[in-house]
Amino acid sequence: MQLIQNAADLSAYLAADEVIDHDHPLVVETAARLASGAEDSYVYARAAYEFVRDRIPHSADAGDPRVTWRASDVLERRTGICHGKAHALAALLRAEDIPTALCYQRLADDDGAGHLVHGLVAVRFGGAWHRQDPRGNKPGVDARFSLGGERLAWIPDPESSEMDYPVLYAEPHPAVLGALKAAPDRPSLWKTLPTAL
Repeated sequence: MQLIQNAADLSAYLAADEVIDHDHPLVVETAARLASGAEDSYVYARAAYEFVRDRIPHSADAGDPRVTWRASDVLERRTGICHGKAHALAALLRAEDIPTALCYQRLADDDGAGHLVHGLVAVRFGGAWHRQDPRGNKPGVDARFSLGGERLAWIPDPESSEMDYPVLYAEPHPAVLGALKAAPDRPSLWKTLPTAL
């Protein structure tokens, strides 16, 4: 799949904003701690990925009703759905000058009755974008940091109307962010997350 930047200037994928707030003291401190043992940007990116994947539980897996969407809040509260965890990873990577985009998949929901938009990131190394999924592993899900072929949580099944969206966003998609901001809790969010982009 050909990935398409929605911003021509690569600096857009390094920017801090309300959501990917990599200028927040907690993000800065967390990035510095993770970077202290990393000899290069690849090792740092893998460490940041594994930190978000493994140390911040996916709120649905953990039964946590809280909704987090700002990167610093995900890090502080140690919870988030895929979108929140993607925002946190993007902030940690951008904090160390690694261009990072947000990207999305359309996947069947757990009961197979409908679809939800799933969030992940893409990192830029060696002049190319590489998608990574920090949602957190569980039985049947074994996502890994990889620049040599994707190791995502899920591969969309076109026969189930699932798909990869090729666009690399510098900021969260407005439909996703709007649902996250408006939801009082995760059960409510499941009813309002977009089913397609």
